[in-house]
Amino acid sequence: MKQGLLVIDVQNDYFTDGKMTLTGADEALLKINALEERFLAEKLPIIYIQHIKYEPNADFFEVGKVGADLHPKLKHDASSIIVEKHFPNSFQSTPLQQQLEKNGVEQLVICGMMTHMCIRATTPVAESLGYAPIVITDATATRDLTVNGELIPAKQVQETMLAELSAVARMVTANEFLG
Repeated sequence: MKQGLLVIDVQNDYFTDGKMTLTGADEALLKINALEERFLAEKLPIIYIQHIKYEPNADFFEVGKVGADLHPKLKHDASSIIVEKHFPNSFQSTPLQQQLEKNGVEQLVICGMMTHMCIRATTPVAESLGYAPIVITDATATRDLTVNGELIPAKQVQETMLAELSAVARMVTANEFLG
């Protein structure tokens, strides 16, 4: 089964000094870089998803601002496949599925940010479209959430989302995947 690496929203606003700093973003980026190296070495497709918000003074990922740029430590270049999105689901109103078909991708290896939002929205769709997704658990990151005035720590949010996604995707660490 030909695999493709889906790198979701690894953008500057999610890192230190960004507008929406995530817990574990730097650690996840190191794992993502290792995955990129493997996919590049094996000449397998990497698809970068970039969320862009066009409304002025957007809370984060505002068009034209450095926070919306893909992180500079990602291994993308002018020939990389970059899909712009505007919704949490990377397939919604984007050419992602066409890019996957064009590149012969049969299975998606998913990593990126935020686990509780865009990873959570994209993975079930990938499964329903037949891409037998694998989520690289330590190559994702999220943040603390507040519900009914109660703080839910990022670690708990992360574990809960990954547990939920295990119903539609295989869950492995980067080391397990890279073997």
